[in-house]
Amino acid sequence: MKPISLIALDLDGTLFNPDSHISQRNLEVIKKMKDRGIHVVIASGRPFAGLPLDQLKGTGIEYAITTNGSAIYELESDKCIHDKCIFEDPLDDKTALTLLDFLLSKDIHMDVFIGGLGYSPLQCVSAGEKLAVPPTIKKYITKTRIRINDIRGFINSNHLRVQKMTLNFYPDENGILKNREEIRNYLEANPKITCVSGGFSNLEFTKKGVTKGTALLRLAEQLGIDADATMAIGDSENDLSMIEAAGIGVAMGNASELVKEHSDFITGTNAEDGVASAIEHFCLFEN
Repeated sequence: MKPISLIALDLDGTLFNPDSHISQRNLEVIKKMKDRGIHVVIASGRPFAGLPLDQLKGTGIEYAITTNGSAIYELESDKCIHDKCIFEDPLDDKTALTLLDFLLSKDIHMDVFIGGLGYSPLQCVSAGEKLAVPPTIKKYITKTRIRINDIRGFINSNHLRVQKMTLNFYPDENGILKNREEIRNYLEANPKITCVSGGFSNLEFTKKGVTKGTALLRLAEQLGIDADATMAIGDSENDLSMIEAAGIGVAMGNASELVKEHSDFITGTNAEDGVASAIEHFCLFEN
């Protein structure tokens, strides 16, 4: 096994504990990696504006893979959000608008990530309040978006490029997530996108072939790091690509069974500082 030079960490369900905070133990281990010259990067489905920059300050984390790999940002710089972006591979305009037309006809909560920011149609507010997700996740989804009345017109008239879209569903009177299976079938039939779940039965899609795994390999190449010298840690379906792409793929103890099956190692849960345990196991074993 090659010595690890780059570690990619998912946020929700991984680096974050159940209260959406990064534990002191995880922070301390990340800082140790920085001191040893090992790059630690965030690899999240969130947009740049959804990253916990206040919690990451001082950790030495230099880069963040965002929106499931469609954009990579520098963290430790004073540049504006646009100039922090060092790579972007968004959906093409026609595909984004066609999918948007279909989705706007459904009773769901929809997030559209553009230029590192999160937007949501005003019509989705009521659906957001009915989501059956943990309170911290609901607050993040419903309180951190820029609400737009005519989001299609906003995108089209301003010639904006969509990095990713995320869809969340609420249960009907029988406990079945409304519209989810119909929408998943529709999205999976589209050859121009990659559709996965990022947790809590949501659906997320990017341009075809754009994943956390492809972004991890791109960033590793830019840093002069061999793929075999990388490690990725995650818990959800949208983490599977980077777990398979990395030299060592680690599943959290709270990960889905699919992720666990495709991982090289299973660590503790996000309530047990599983990230720190995995890093200690593979990078601090002399201690």
